Amino acid sequence: MRFVIVTGMSGAGKSTALKMLEDMGYFCVDNLPVPLIPKLAELFVVPGAEINKAALGVDIRSGHSFTELEHVLREFDRAELKYEILYLESSDNVLIKRYKETRRFHPLSGSGGRVDKGIMAERKRLEFLKKKADYLIDTSHMLTRELKRELNKIFVHNKEYKNLYITVLSFGFKYGIPSDADLVFDVRFLPNPYYIEELRLLSGNDCEVREYVMKNDKAGIFLKQLIAMVEFLIPNYIAEGKTQLVIGIGCTGGKHRSVTLANELYEALDKTENYGIRIEHRDIGKDAITKAR
Repeated sequence: MRFVIVTGMSGAGKSTALKMLEDMGYFCVDNLPVPLIPKLAELFVVPGAEINKAALGVDIRSGHSFTELEHVLREFDRAELKYEILYLESSDNVLIKRYKETRRFHPLSGSGGRVDKGIMAERKRLEFLKKKADYLIDTSHMLTRELKRELNKIFVHNKEYKNLYITVLSFGFKYGIPSDADLVFDVRFLPNPYYIEELRLLSGNDCEVREYVMKNDKAGIFLKQLIAMVEFLIPNYIAEGKTQLVIGIGCTGGKHRSVTLANELYEALDKTENYGIRIEHRDIGKDAITKAR
């Protein structure tokens, strides 16, 4: 029997995760009152029970009874009832943006209250769950398909998961350094394909640009040392408890050199399933848009 408690910040994707788990064959229950959770758990552990995979969504919507959850989990531990906690996290800025886009109120902010205050209060109430979480996924930069891929790793293929999600992000310095980048690398020291007429309209996703950039000896040396440094940092970030790592690689316009090196770094890091990884090219099409205006 596999019993998963899905929880985390409001707006971080719990409902989406539950739907995905349901598609994976899990019997899912959302927002069950906390006092009823032990009864539900008893049904799952009955010998010969038909259900062998279940997921329970629990969050701040439970109201005052939510405070009883810590006691319920202690009782589970005493009874040696096995369960796993999937905690979905997201940054304050992303959560606020999501609430504004959906025009919903935060459960703890009330009608007309400030969303940021509600988020702050919720983080305090969920702190004990976050500490107990077996899997902590930060959805700040995730697309729906990327979340599904990570859940498949954990709950279908039973892969080891280290709770770290890496975003390799290319960008153009003339459009500003990404505010959420943890590490920023400047590759403007490499020859710029923009000044080669036949390469100007292409991007680092095209093999002609990639070959032009990587044939430079400095590009190869830089990439080798960058990979070595990041591979050294990853286990240390995991040990520290970091869940989101954004690696920014920038050139002038974010179209040629940065895209090429970001792709190379992504391919090098995407060889293990111990952590999640994605790539994003933030400014790859902005030059064309700007000139069209």
